[in-house]
Amino acid sequence: MSGPLAGLRVLDITSVIMGPYATAQLGDMGADVIKVELPTGDIARQLGPSRSAGMSAITLNLGRNKRSAVLDGGESEDHERFAELVATCDVIITNLRPGSRRRLGLGWDEVHQANPAAILCTAQAFASESEKGEEPAYDDVIQAVSGMSDLYLRAFGTPQFSPSVLADKICGLVIVSSVLAALHSRATTGEGQWVDVPMADTMLAFNLVEHLGGRSFDPPVGGIGWSRTLVPNRGPHHAADGWICVMPYTDKNWTDFFRTVGRPDLAADPRFFNGTARHENNATLQTELVGLIARRTVGEWLEDCRRLGIAAEPVLDLDEIEQNPYYAARHALIDARHPTEGDYKVIRFPVDFSATPVTDYRPAPHIGPHVATVSWLEDRLPRQASPGALAPVRGGTWQHAGTEDPLLSAQPQGEPDEHHHR
Repeated sequence: MSGPLAGLRVLDITSVIMGPYATAQLGDMGADVIKVELPTGDIARQLGPSRSAGMSAITLNLGRNKRSAVLDGGESEDHERFAELVATCDVIITNLRPGSRRRLGLGWDEVHQANPAAILCTAQAFASESEKGEEPAYDDVIQAVSGMSDLYLRAFGTPQFSPSVLADKICGLVIVSSVLAALHSRATTGEGQWVDVPMADTMLAFNLVEHLGGRSFDPPVGGIGWSRTLVPNRGPHHAADGWICVMPYTDKNWTDFFRTVGRPDLAADPRFFNGTARHENNATLQTELVGLIARRTVGEWLEDCRRLGIAAEPVLDLDEIEQNPYYAARHALIDARHPTEGDYKVIRFPVDFSATPVTDYRPAPHIGPHVATVSWLEDRLPRQASPGALAPVRGGTWQHAGTEDPLLSAQPQGEPDEHHHR
């Protein structure tokens, strides 16, 4: 594998979105990720569109750059081999709840004894050692319990959920950063450690960055919430021919903006005179913007804003990613061919490393063989393009390089598991 994490071995015992998203990031950056699943497979294998059972659109991207093996709870040989695998990994990531982890031999004491240098990262709804540690939750529940839904209530009068699985993906990124921090510590001390990432705590901290507001002080000097964002009419505006976000930010930006639309009086208006006033009167300001933005086309606004140094971009239609000049040049979606699923789109890893670029995108495997029967667990992937990886070729397109990975042709097994621990 290529990438900054080449040579790192990660044991992935996660399912659905949060954990698989985290381990996919590590795999993209070069880590050798071994995904261990129940015989029925990760429930995400059945979520959303697919061409064949167990190979959903989500799986094609979150399962990439991973090897797969099955752990059968009733097979003692699987458990013995699984314990051997734990002892060989640098990082173990799981979103099982504490009780399920202990039954699998993934308690911190057991892991540390078997592999003192290992990083054990556990991620579930609530802190493992809290009284709520065994309670289940999914993204929607975490949005509710962390106050994210309350922010919608404050802005729109009704609690809502984000149309993106925001909690899962944010917590997935925190898993990645926390694991890398623990690896840095190990480089100094030689010792592994247990990293616990409770979703509720993580999302509460995320929400409070700007919204703790006046409650940051004791006694409080105001209430919860940032007035700039908690207004119902904040959002992109409709120009003469489409949607756009025009965002003057500095005092100079706003002065230039008001002058270019022929309303210099608004620059001197005490409601909009400086940042504090604009934040406090953002609902009124947004109402003014509706009429002003509608006067010009998207193209005219982009031209004016570029000239004035004001941030502005049209609203992206997600059906038109590949027609967008910027994303097309960045290869945001890569054309690829899966050995069993045919042509599909790979979501490109978005970060550029100058010395250790991400170039490998090994196709997601079907559910692999039983842990006790596989012959490759002792083998670490080489530090170069792997069989089945995507490699850049002339013309800016991508193709699979090398020979086909035998694991990719394994037939899918079982039906989706309805019970998932997080």
